[in-house]
Formats: sequence, structure tokens, C-alpha cells
Amino acid sequence: MKRAIPVLVLSVAGLIPIWRYAPSPDTGSSSASQPAAPASTPSVSSSGGTTTTVVSGSTIDTEKGPVQVEVTFDGDEIASVRMLRQPNHPQTTAAVPKLIEETLQAQSADIDTVSGATITSDGYRESLQAAIDARG
Repeated sequence: MKRAIPVLVLSVAGLIPIWRYAPSPDTGSSSASQPAAPASTPSVSSSGGTTTTVVSGSTIDTEKGPVQVEVTFDGDEIASVRMLRQPNHPQTTAAVPKLIEETLQAQSADIDTVSGATITSDGYRESLQAAIDARG
């Protein structure tokens, strides 16, 4: 009887993580098996001699979830980048500001991968490059 109580308590304690386990949502496909949706048509506005163009990149399906960016060009420069779709993971949340900052510094999709968010970084770069290519 003395051994039965600790065995029972430890067994229940060992089963709690299994009961609480929630697998990440499966998107049903990866970017390797399904082509990315094309980037959107650029929307252009002019005011005071400055041309602003807003382009959405392709939606990239990654293992962690879809990634899509929207790029605002001010003339020939990348003025801002906004995430339209991103995986719901803490690593992604931490990586997005770094990816955007590097994009604004590099003014291209030739940026480094953020450690711990490799899959999101790859999807971000691919969607960003699609937006840059769609702008022309």
C-alpha cells in the first residue's frame, strides 16, 4: 500500500502532459507540394510628385502556417513592410520585427534568417521577393 500511492500519483503526473498536448494545426500542404499564389497587382497612388505603390506578396504555405507580406514602395525604395498572414508562434512574433528591419536596411529580399524562426524567415523572403517582382 505504501508504494501504491506514489505510483498512482506519478502515473497521473506523467499523463497530464499527454492530455494537454495540442498538435500544431496542419495546413494540409507545404510550399514544396503546392505552388504559391501569385502576388497581387500593385496599387499606385501619386501625390506631390511622389509615387507610392503597395504590393501584396504571394501567400506561402509553410509547415508552421501561411506567410504573406505587403510592401509599400515610395518611389524606388521599400518604405514599409507589413505581415498580412503569419504563423501563430512565439518565434514568429519575435522574428517579424527583425525581418522587417533587415528588409528596410537591405532594400531587398536578400536578408538573413532569424535564428529559431527559419521556416517563417524562408516564407517571408519568398513572399517579399514575389512582391518585389510583381512591382516590376
